[in-house]
Amino acid sequence: MFKSYSFLIIAITLEVVGTMLLPVSQNFSKMVPTTGLIIAYILSFYCLTFALHSIPIAIAYATWAGLGVFLVAFLGTIFFQQNLPWQVVCGLFLIVIGVAIVNTFSSHNV
Repeated sequence: MFKSYSFLIIAITLEVVGTMLLPVSQNFSKMVPTTGLIIAYILSFYCLTFALHSIPIAIAYATWAGLGVFLVAFLGTIFFQQNLPWQVVCGLFLIVIGVAIVNTFSSHNV
C-alpha cells in the first residue's frame, strides 16, 4: 500500500509540474516548457497506473485531482501572483479535507 501511495504522490507532483508549465509554454509556442509539460503529464499518468495496483480508481483519481487542484492554486499565487479570494481559499481547504476523509474511510484501508 505504501508503494502505491508513493506512486500516487509522484503522479500528483508530475501533474502539478505539467500544469504549472502550461502558462509558461505560452500556448505551446515555447518548445522547452511545452516538452517539459508533455513529459510531466505522460509520466504522471504512468505513475498513476502503478498507484492503481492497490488503490481503487475512484480513490486514486479523487486524490490525484483534488490535491492537484489545491497545489496548482497555491503555487499559482506564489509563481504567477494570482490572488485568491478568501472564499476560494476556504473551498480549496474543503477539497483537501474531502480528500483526507475519502482516503481515511475508503474500504481499501480497512
